[in-house]
Amino acid sequence: MSFARQLNRLSNPRVLFPVLATAGTIGIAFHYSSTSFISNETGKAFKSSDEWIDLKLSKSIDLTKDTKHLIFDLPNKDDVSGLVTASLLLTKFVTPKGSNVIRPYTPVSDVEQKGTIEFVIKKYEGGKMSTHIHDLKENDTLSFKGPIVKWKWEPNQYESIALIGGGTGITPLYQLLNQITKNPEDKTKVSLFYGSLTEGDILIKKEIDDIISKHKEQVKVHYFVDKASANWDGQSGVITKDYLESHLPGPSKDSKIFVCGPPGLYKAISGPKVSPSDQGEVTGALADLGYSKENVFKF
Repeated sequence: MSFARQLNRLSNPRVLFPVLATAGTIGIAFHYSSTSFISNETGKAFKSSDEWIDLKLSKSIDLTKDTKHLIFDLPNKDDVSGLVTASLLLTKFVTPKGSNVIRPYTPVSDVEQKGTIEFVIKKYEGGKMSTHIHDLKENDTLSFKGPIVKWKWEPNQYESIALIGGGTGITPLYQLLNQITKNPEDKTKVSLFYGSLTEGDILIKKEIDDIISKHKEQVKVHYFVDKASANWDGQSGVITKDYLESHLPGPSKDSKIFVCGPPGLYKAISGPKVSPSDQGEVTGALADLGYSKENVFKF
């Protein structure tokens, strides 16, 4: 680490032990009894408070006909988001009639990224928030609050995990994939099963493929598309029970399955959540394969 970077981490005159921050900003905070160093510790934009923070949209990129990659500026250029893996933020806007519209979204940017936070958001027909977000112009603002932690990942929490998703359900799964593979101490094996309508609808594919190229022994990815072209070299159709049976290790305390996607995927693969606080029983393909709620987490 350069001297300049070390200076940026020096913050507190009290003598404390180094602390490792899990599933989020991973680093060591050094504390010295001397006060001769200037404090310049990286700030966190979101601190689990009830405060809504307006962020400016700095860039909007069309990914598909109904999906955008949106980049928002954090309050300060040296701020990190304050999120951990895996967590999300609430968004809010006020309608012309004065009603609040609030929806959750999971960022796709790294939790240690400074200055900006990024989302991949699909516009749904009749979706008030997704329509509002897609209509935002650069330099417009949107209110955010959080973070809300869905699953706090710890390095080597399991020997292996499976990520099963569809559409924009890739976002929390990508958080896990990115967090695990960027940490050389985390040896968790990862299998991603990701379903999309067409090849062009596979979101964050470039980033996923880049991870695969660097972690071929640790990560296996299985792409599925409903409408495949003649040149498609992945899987055609939907994610099936038979395919999962041949590629999953079976229920074990040493592995975990994480599921996120549209209602149809939950119904077919794991069964839906009862509520944000109640995972519900496992049904569908995973239940047929012997998995229970101890083996499966539904985002």
